[in-house]
Amino acid sequence: MNRLTVEEFKDEKKTPLVVILDNVRSLHNVGSVFRTADAFLLEAVYLCGITSTPPHAEIHKTALGAENTVHWEYYEDTHSVVADLKRKGYSVFAIEQAKGSTKLTDLQLDPKMKYAVILGNEVKGVQQTVVDVCDNCIEIPQFGTKHSLNVSVTGGIIIWEMFKQMSFLT
Repeated sequence: MNRLTVEEFKDEKKTPLVVILDNVRSLHNVGSVFRTADAFLLEAVYLCGITSTPPHAEIHKTALGAENTVHWEYYEDTHSVVADLKRKGYSVFAIEQAKGSTKLTDLQLDPKMKYAVILGNEVKGVQQTVVDVCDNCIEIPQFGTKHSLNVSVTGGIIIWEMFKQMSFLT
């Protein structure tokens, strides 16, 4: 099935995309984001605030070991990782429904750039003070009665679209 070993994964060229989890409560959501990050060779996952960190049985339950392959770091404050990534040349996007946000269907990425996306708390979303320091917000268009998605589902949709646009498939 062409699966990489842990060692091969660590040596493989990474997609220049990182995910920041801003106060995500659910350990299953955290694990699921790790698994998606592994699937698409993301550079890193940054865990911030109340977001739990590995090792943890509930994270492992959905990550299935991806918490051991994907590089991750913990930051007490989300603002710190955003500032660090901006200094390193990343464009930072909050995944949030906000005035002036870019619809995912309209998103145009430069495959030569590096990107970071922030997924927020299951109830409160991305902190407004964090949204305020982002380069923009990306919004997934929704057409039903519930204008919200699970954090890990949102992460999967966003990561896949960005991965495709970054021409990593070729």
